[in-house]
Amino acid sequence: MRIVRDRVLVRVPATSANLGPGFDVLGLALGLWDEITVRAIAGESLVHVDGEGAGQVPTDESHLVVRAVRAGLEAAGAPQAGLELHCRNAIPHGRGLGSSAAAVVAGLLAARGMLSEPEALDDARILALATEFEGHPDNAAPAIHGGATLTWSDSEGPHAERVPLGESMRPTVLVPGERLSTSAARQALPTHVPLVEATFNISRAALLILALGGRPELLLPATADRLHQSRRAGVMAPTLEAVTALREAGWPAVVSGAGPSVLVFEALDSATSEALSARGWRVLHPDVARRGAEIVTL
Repeated sequence: MRIVRDRVLVRVPATSANLGPGFDVLGLALGLWDEITVRAIAGESLVHVDGEGAGQVPTDESHLVVRAVRAGLEAAGAPQAGLELHCRNAIPHGRGLGSSAAAVVAGLLAARGMLSEPEALDDARILALATEFEGHPDNAAPAIHGGATLTWSDSEGPHAERVPLGESMRPTVLVPGERLSTSAARQALPTHVPLVEATFNISRAALLILALGGRPELLLPATADRLHQSRRAGVMAPTLEAVTALREAGWPAVVSGAGPSVLVFEALDSATSEALSARGWRVLHPDVARRGAEIVTL
């Protein structure tokens, strides 16, 4: 396997995982895009970051995109090289919007774009490699495929399929000022849950597939959850307070991924948006990203 292109630009969307009841299974791609240019160079790797994460993320070999490029090249049996990265980041970090999955998918896709045989890193292989980084495929899948995705794993590894998505969805994302690590959010979860709560979430996750496919009147009941959100109140109380208040007002709101951002499956009205902004929330209105990560021809 040879490297035949020494400069690649990739774009990858933000993602929201879980979507309420679909814990570690469902995900949605959102129209906030990171753009990463990767160039093979002689010597040590260099990383330049603009936007989200600037001045906070590593700028050497430990940068997540660099590590993902190297993992992709290694998996394809291609030689390694020094790497220069230029990252223009729009995805907030540490907010439950898939920034780490985006970085991993971007690096793996960049490796594909450099190869003489890009089919060595097809979507299934990229999903498998990304899952090794992330531990679960629920963010990586929508980052790769776009739209809404359903994931599962078996003895052959992780799998993903697109979920039919209605044309009318206009989500709102509420981003708080504080960050929360995924590991901290997961440590708040129990290892076992009552059967009645598991059954509740199974029914709501199944209902959510119908709601996403063009039954918006089902979104409020379909996004109810009893497995994980309330159990994380101790590490993100303002997030759970916002979700509860929005749902009581009739808005289909959920914790975005591990939090602390909030995903609402509808466009909030101006009065509600202004009230949330006054309380310190950054209110975003990204489109659903109906296509996934892509290599842009340079």
